[in-house]
Amino acid sequence: MQPYSKACENNKDPILSILKSAFSNATSVLEIGSGSGQHAVYFAPALAHLSWQTSDVLANHQGMMAWLDAFPSPNLLPPLALDIAEPWQIAQYDGIFTANTLHIVSPQLVEAFFEKVNRFLAQNGTLCIYGPFNYHGEFTSPSNAEFDQWLKVKDHTRGIRDFEWICQLAVKAGLELITDHEMPANNRLLEFVKRY
Repeated sequence: MQPYSKACENNKDPILSILKSAFSNATSVLEIGSGSGQHAVYFAPALAHLSWQTSDVLANHQGMMAWLDAFPSPNLLPPLALDIAEPWQIAQYDGIFTANTLHIVSPQLVEAFFEKVNRFLAQNGTLCIYGPFNYHGEFTSPSNAEFDQWLKVKDHTRGIRDFEWICQLAVKAGLELITDHEMPANNRLLEFVKRY
C-alpha cells in the first residue's frame, strides 16, 4: 500500500522548478528523509541527468518502495537506511535535498543534519532545504503559528526553525546561502552551496 502525502502532491511542481536549476550541474543527489517517496518518483524522471538516491529510517522503506515500484525510473535508487542520529557509511554527493524534515526532528538532530551535510556534500555541491521557517523569531503567517503549535503538541522538541539559526549552522558547515526562494503555502526553499 502506498502512503500518501497531500503536501507532497501540492508542492512538487514549485519545488521541481527550482531543483532543475539548483541541481543542473549535479550528477548525484541524496534525498534525506524521503518519507513516502512521492517527491522522489516525481523528481527523478525530470532530472534524468543525475542519480536520485532516496533515504530514510528503515520504518519508512516499505511504503516508499511501494511508490518506487509503481513509478520506476532508471536514475531512481532504492532507499538507504539513514538515521540522522546515527553514523553514516556512504559516499559523497554533489547534491543534497530534504523537504519538511527540520521541523519534525529535535534541535539536536537539526545540528546533526548539518554535520552530516558538511561531511557528505562535496565541495561546490548544492544543498536544498524545503519547508517553513520563522524570520527574526516571528511566524510568517497565522497558519504557520497553528502548525507549530500542532507540532509541539505531538512532540515538544518539534517546531518551525528560525531562518537565522539555520543559516548559522549552514555557515559552520561550510555552506553559503545562494537564494532564499519564496514558495506557496508560506514555505521556503533555501539553496546553499558548499564552499569548503
